[in-house]
Amino acid sequence: MTDTGLVTQTVLRERQGRDRGWWDQMRDCYWPDSTVNLSWYRGTGPGFVDASENMAVRGDASVHRLSPPTVQIVADRAFVELPAGIELRTAVDGVAVDLVSYTRIVYRMERRDGRWGILALDCVYERDTISPVLPGLPVAITPDDLAPYRAPYAILSWHLARRGYDVSADLLGDDQPELTAPFYAETLTWLGG
Repeated sequence: MTDTGLVTQTVLRERQGRDRGWWDQMRDCYWPDSTVNLSWYRGTGPGFVDASENMAVRGDASVHRLSPPTVQIVADRAFVELPAGIELRTAVDGVAVDLVSYTRIVYRMERRDGRWGILALDCVYERDTISPVLPGLPVAITPDDLAPYRAPYAILSWHLARRGYDVSADLLGDDQPELTAPFYAETLTWLGG
């Protein structure tokens, strides 16, 4: 298999492991010194796997609908951008709803001892939506409910806060290109070594 294929399969196996609760598979995709930075978690890759398992035990599961990734490789480093829709089913005041958060998952990867692994995972948030499972039912969320949160992930933040998670307000998002553009530039500089 080509390096592009190996890198692609690593990120897809990481997402599959998270969605299916295959924690050992997910853990195997991260280097021990890796970092993860997303809405409800900041820390190491192995810690993210543990936190994801705890989240699933609490009943807070999600599924990631993935688009084809773009992969750039220079020597033993790789940059992958994986567009995703993070889908979860929940309830708002007794009304079943589907919440979708659209994001670009950005991976920095390294090949060590002949094997590719994830060195960093960051999310760039685009937008989110919520709709009733049964069309026509009202979903009781007001603009005031969402006012404390940033637009690209306001509904997701509101939901996670209701479930007891701390959500960072300083994540990468399309509403702040002055932060997102330097992040990509830094990532590409890192890729070039």
